[in-house]
Amino acid sequence: MPHELVTVEWEGRPVAAFVPAPLADVGPLSDDAERDAARAEGVLTASAVQNVPHLEVAARLLLRAEGVASSRIEAINAPAEAVAVADVDRSVGGPASWVADNLRAVDASLAHEGPLTIEALWTWHRILMGSADLDDTHKGAWRDRLGWVGGPSPHRAAHVATPQDRIGALMRDLVDYANGSRHAPVTAAALVHAQFETIHPFADGNGRIGRLLIGWMLHRRPGVTVPPPISVAFLRDVGGYLSGLTLFRTAGPDEWVRWFARTLEHATTSATVTLVAVAELVASWPGRLDGIRSDAAARRLVDQIAMHPALDVATASELLGVSAPAARTALETLADRGVLRPASVPGSGTPGRPRRWWVAGELLDLLAR
Repeated sequence: MPHELVTVEWEGRPVAAFVPAPLADVGPLSDDAERDAARAEGVLTASAVQNVPHLEVAARLLLRAEGVASSRIEAINAPAEAVAVADVDRSVGGPASWVADNLRAVDASLAHEGPLTIEALWTWHRILMGSADLDDTHKGAWRDRLGWVGGPSPHRAAHVATPQDRIGALMRDLVDYANGSRHAPVTAAALVHAQFETIHPFADGNGRIGRLLIGWMLHRRPGVTVPPPISVAFLRDVGGYLSGLTLFRTAGPDEWVRWFARTLEHATTSATVTLVAVAELVASWPGRLDGIRSDAAARRLVDQIAMHPALDVATASELLGVSAPAARTALETLADRGVLRPASVPGSGTPGRPRRWWVAGELLDLLAR
């Protein structure tokens, strides 16, 4: 898989930029790489949630873990409670809003049916960078300047990305490959992700968009409704992750595909354990309401919490179709029974009138493990 090093100028000095070979030129992989990828696919498909409603809800919650971990790989950190609130209240700014945007981009990528398109990638990028301090001209558009990774300048960077005039052709090749079936699903997901990170087509957000592509690829082939949060596994071995991407560029795809496949297998196994724990926690909530009458708002609200882990009075009132006082009583009742806990999130509401929030603390803590 030959590549090019092309000389470009940055601030009056030459620098070597990396141009990968098109994915259309990837040759046969080693038997070891194909075997590891096939085993990971088997574990993945065997663990997929199939028509089990309470597990489907729990599986959707794992998407939160994916978005949070993918952000943390980029050193974007925020408390789980603040992210949950920022996902509902767009007045919350800072890192919590950036992570919440990542959650929205994860949802958008998995909701995208049909073939991958350049326009879809641009849409996901606009969602991801919605709250970011990035010029609007760079949101949902390929970068128009040199990009690099791992250093203060391209002269001291770990990787100088493809020059901007080569991005369009390489991304069209990537999209065509992603929509095809030349390689088995896990191999294809690994190659698309590594190629995307090598091209680094956006001015910012490349790592997070590249990890969205993994989920989209596994959702499309082999058709996993909710892919495991592989970014959680990447976060546990960031050094291995970055080394694998470097090996992809310098030594070819085999070792990267093997590392990716093993990591996906571990992520799938870990996700299954978390999935069961989440489902058991959610199933335990109604039992905590002993002594509460069957028609009480708190009983109806408890069924909504898994998909609404951050609630204020206005949101609860709208969900239940009840008055604000009745919604407040329901929230306080659920807090008394340990289903919710009060949360204070700076920036939510208006100056002098902060919004009061309740969050599913045990659930958020479990997903953040």
